[in-house]
Amino acid sequence: MASFLLGELADLVNGEVHGERKTVIRGVADLESAETGEISFYANPRYEKAARQTRASALLVTRDLSGDFPCALVRVDSPSLAFSQVVALFAPRPILYPPGVHPTAVVSPGAILQEGVHVGPQAVVEAGVCVGTGTVIGAGSFIGAETVLGEHCFLYPRVVVRERCTIGNRVILHSGAVIGSDGFGYEFTAGRHRKIPQTGTVQLDDEVEIGANATIDRGRFGRTWIQEGCKIDNLVQIAHNVILGPHCLVVAQTGISGSTILGSRVTLAGQVGLAGHLHIGDGAIVTAQSGITKDVPAGAVLSGRHGRPASETLRLEALYLQLPDLWRRLRKLEQKVEQEADGSESPAPTQPGQP
Repeated sequence: MASFLLGELADLVNGEVHGERKTVIRGVADLESAETGEISFYANPRYEKAARQTRASALLVTRDLSGDFPCALVRVDSPSLAFSQVVALFAPRPILYPPGVHPTAVVSPGAILQEGVHVGPQAVVEAGVCVGTGTVIGAGSFIGAETVLGEHCFLYPRVVVRERCTIGNRVILHSGAVIGSDGFGYEFTAGRHRKIPQTGTVQLDDEVEIGANATIDRGRFGRTWIQEGCKIDNLVQIAHNVILGPHCLVVAQTGISGSTILGSRVTLAGQVGLAGHLHIGDGAIVTAQSGITKDVPAGAVLSGRHGRPASETLRLEALYLQLPDLWRRLRKLEQKVEQEADGSESPAPTQPGQP
């Protein structure tokens, strides 16, 4: 079992130790389950209680953190990033995929496999495919004709990349991902839906990652283009001719309709829905379960069913929660007005001494 001195770990992550540098660390864990001899991290204030009660021997924390904690601290610029570096030291050895083609795989004689390529059991590589150096094609995956796969890509089992797609270097495709499926295009004529041919392609640039069971449709013509460094979560649907600028984040169950264009560093949280032919500006953030039907300016933060500015949505939500009380108060006022109106219509009382 691996073990390190706390000082060694601090040097690795460019951290500053507050405590005993010779503390022995034998593992990693989350704040609540950590035990003596393990290290965890604390970056989010919502977990302050757990951090102050942790049994860990050390915590990775921000450089400006103050207060008392029951263990040694390592102050770093980014606790989460530093923790991932430390975790790697204790992780099991990576599984190696030796170069070569499994006997049950079907590789066309017209395919080109560069040095160090691994093709797993029952995978299919069609004619005209070119696979770059060191790429791994997992069991049961399908690579369609004339597709180009870059260097050091990793395709988990049962990935489908259809014909004539272009995949950059160091791209990761998780199980069930479908790249280059037909766009959803039909014309209603003569009483039925007629399929519109989808003749375009998909291009994934370098260091893109596509989650499990995500689907990226090919262009009706031209290309659907996911640019460098984009990270797409599980169960995301990206329609035909969509363009994602560099380093976008698209979270689970989001759907992007056809021909919508995202700028760079856009974040779409879980279950966001974008209508078609929109432009989403650089750095925009759309929070979970929001629906967007209009263009979004750069840097905007939108939320809610109608994609309003997040601050406005929060105010509306606060007002919404007050509606039951407001209704009761309004009803009481209506009843009071009705009672007063009924009283004004009745005859005035007779004063003493009057006939």
